[in-house]
Amino acid sequence: MTEVVLVVPDTIDDESVPSGGNVYDRRMRDGLAAREVAVAGAWPRPDEQARAALARSLDALPDGAVVLLDGLVGCGVPEIVTPRAARLRLVVLVHMPLADDVGLPADVAAELDRREGQTLAAAATVVTTSRATARRLAARHGLDGVEVVSPGADRAPLAATSATGGRLLCVGSVSRLKGQDVLVEALATLPALTWHCQCVGPPRDAGFASELRGRIERHGLTDRIELVGPRTGELFADSDLVVLSSRAESYGMVVTEALARGIPVLGSDVGGVPEALGDTPAGVPGLLVAPDDPAALAVALRDWLTHSGLRQRLRAAAELRRDALEPWSAAARRMAEVLAP
Repeated sequence: MTEVVLVVPDTIDDESVPSGGNVYDRRMRDGLAAREVAVAGAWPRPDEQARAALARSLDALPDGAVVLLDGLVGCGVPEIVTPRAARLRLVVLVHMPLADDVGLPADVAAELDRREGQTLAAAATVVTTSRATARRLAARHGLDGVEVVSPGADRAPLAATSATGGRLLCVGSVSRLKGQDVLVEALATLPALTWHCQCVGPPRDAGFASELRGRIERHGLTDRIELVGPRTGELFADSDLVVLSSRAESYGMVVTEALARGIPVLGSDVGGVPEALGDTPAGVPGLLVAPDDPAALAVALRDWLTHSGLRQRLRAAAELRRDALEPWSAAARRMAEVLAP
């Protein structure tokens, strides 16, 4: 079997900075039995020391080595990657296009987009995690044959449900991209209903996190919305509904993680989220709303909290979707097919 070298950010096993990208990389590393090369200083702005470390790591590989390069390491530094692509079988894994990060200045986004295009053009193969992102990359950078290896999801015990459906969970880094501010504004319009929301994830942007706490305080919701930071272990066992209020998502692994426990999802209709949510003979196992729209999110939350029949229908669909999810072992096999000569 051909050895696969996985070049990833050095935070891959750091539990203080959990991310879907790190989970995906770990699962590919373990499923492929890949040799890991962890590089410090991943996107957005690797310094010269980090660039030099990546160059040394690639130069140390033998000619023809199969390299699965995380785009967060390589897409922003084509000057390092492209000169070395010819002698390696370079497969670039794009979790999220660099320019899609919300809040970037226009000139920064344009430069990252240009750099990413150069890196992807030099790759033997480009892989991403959803059909939506594959189409986006193909159109943006003029690429043919972008491969899709969607994340897996291993089934877990069904979550216990409550009578009111009011135990809400939002998982993701605290950032404008993940849209927790949209969720707070939506919940602020529902003070008379029974609910409690936990927001789990590390603060990616200190300014945004401070602003978010201020919003929660101004609305008098400090006892109903918790920012609990990163958390390891089981997150979903005591949740009725997972809410993903992101402004952009390439896939949304939290969606399938919730469905693997039979928990419906209320998510933004962006990127690969509809793919992750999927469909069943009993209907879609959740609700989709327009992104960055607190009013639309509030309507969906109100419907969920006030209609027991809707909750029962979505839970039934979520349990059916749970049974249809492909495990991580299947995702690793798919990646092995993509990496094969």
